[in-house]
Amino acid sequence: MSRVPLAEEMRPKSLSDVIGQSHLLKDGEILQQIVAKKEPVSLILWGPPGTGKTTLARIIANELKAEFVELSAVTAGKKDVLAVVAHAQQNWNLKLRTILFVDEIHRFNKAQQDAFLPHVESGLITLIGATTENPSFEIITPLLSRTRVLVLKPLSKQEIIDVVKRALKTIKRTKDITPKALEYLAELSGGDARVALGNLELALSLDKKITPESVKVAAQKRVPGYDKKGDMHYDVISAFIKSMRGSDVTATLYYLSRMIDAGEDPKFIARRMVIFASEDIGLAGNGALALAVATFQAVERVGLPEVSYNLYHCATALARSPKSRETTDLMYEAKELAKRYPDSTVPLHLRNAPTKLMKDLGYNQGYEWKAGYRHTKGFLPDEIKT
Repeated sequence: MSRVPLAEEMRPKSLSDVIGQSHLLKDGEILQQIVAKKEPVSLILWGPPGTGKTTLARIIANELKAEFVELSAVTAGKKDVLAVVAHAQQNWNLKLRTILFVDEIHRFNKAQQDAFLPHVESGLITLIGATTENPSFEIITPLLSRTRVLVLKPLSKQEIIDVVKRALKTIKRTKDITPKALEYLAELSGGDARVALGNLELALSLDKKITPESVKVAAQKRVPGYDKKGDMHYDVISAFIKSMRGSDVTATLYYLSRMIDAGEDPKFIARRMVIFASEDIGLAGNGALALAVATFQAVERVGLPEVSYNLYHCATALARSPKSRETTDLMYEAKELAKRYPDSTVPLHLRNAPTKLMKDLGYNQGYEWKAGYRHTKGFLPDEIKT
């Protein structure tokens, strides 16, 4: 086997070799046009690992005949950025373009990102940043306004299969894998070509013929693509809640399983179900809140893994329950009234009258406590009633 990792050896050298990302690469789309017109554009490539961010940056630099300078925001600092800018100035004097690729650009702080601004704006450097995090939250607004954000998608199962087949053909091992093993490799990759090729490479070193069993040994357990502080955290909990709203039990429990498998805090899940019980079920099922609160208490007192029964029980019940937004709508209506009339005078007949003077002034006048009682003057301040 080559000492160069298979994933690196198989890195595409031209746009035509790239598998996936057709929404950016097919005729007429932005990356194809940038390369065709030889016009550099500063970009932020946003997508999960193994989707081709670094590969595309290198291809663009090669196609534009620009010098490719690569920095990792994990190890680089502002001084490194300024050194690149000085080098780019030398290239500019020689009429050479400089493309600065910053991997994990979201790890640069505001001051480091600010250092790019004048040089991106002047065209001295063409910046291509790669990030797995939402640029809206991680990249400063002035830098975002000077770049185009391109979203890369996880590779589909078939695209991963195509990547693996190409690699097997390149290393002349196409007959050394079973069809089921090929599919299993793709399934375990999570849309990450680098993971698929890494698992393939290890499996090839373990067995002459790759089977699903050898793939399982090589891959062990794939770590879910879930960051408890990142976008996936919010995307999955959002899908979980919307699935409960849509009364889809299968989808609800699928997203619940993903969160539990990824190590999500069960208290976070339980809290969301307590909120859901009133926000989305409310008066349509008053028992939902009691169940959700009991589930939260079970999480505190029992803990994982046993509390999984309670979480799945509650999630199933909430998904199946009839839904009502009446409580939520009434809450927001009341909040709006309170904002519009924050200082309205409480009607006299609703005020307590602990002294004779207050009674003489009309406090509590005409008010009676009996079932179904309705005062003729109502209960709201006069300006709200009108």
